[in-house]
Amino acid sequence: MLIFSITFNSKHMEDSFHLGIKALITNSKSEILLLKVNPAALKKQTDPYWDLPGGRIKKGDTIEQTLQREVEEETGITELLNIQEVGMVMSNIRIPIGEDDVGLILGIFNCKIDDNSEIKISFEHLEYKWFSAKEAADLLKVKYPKVFTDKVAEL
Repeated sequence: MLIFSITFNSKHMEDSFHLGIKALITNSKSEILLLKVNPAALKKQTDPYWDLPGGRIKKGDTIEQTLQREVEEETGITELLNIQEVGMVMSNIRIPIGEDDVGLILGIFNCKIDDNSEIKISFEHLEYKWFSAKEAADLLKVKYPKVFTDKVAEL
């Protein structure tokens, strides 16, 4: 298991965070599945960017339930194989909540899928694509810190 450090750049002020769970899904060619985020689904002005499938934990759900639910909702994939914890990272993106915003801490899990799995993306995404580890690492730099994208590039 890889553990990533999380640093806080505050002047003795506490910060608030939401916890998200993300799936680093690979196929038999060691390619990584990325989804292009639909800005209209986010209801905010932003350019589309590539991300891993996943989402925030809902009250009463476990990490495993969140991982399965979010992957199925966003990709249509119902069976994840060989799920392994990768670590946690603090996202480069903050989430607007009312007049404030919160940080986002992401728990990352490496998963494999059967090559015959059919992918059906949700309205939250514009497209999906399989990328090499290096390509995926470069595309994920929008949302994820360098310490994580460097590890992705090494996969």
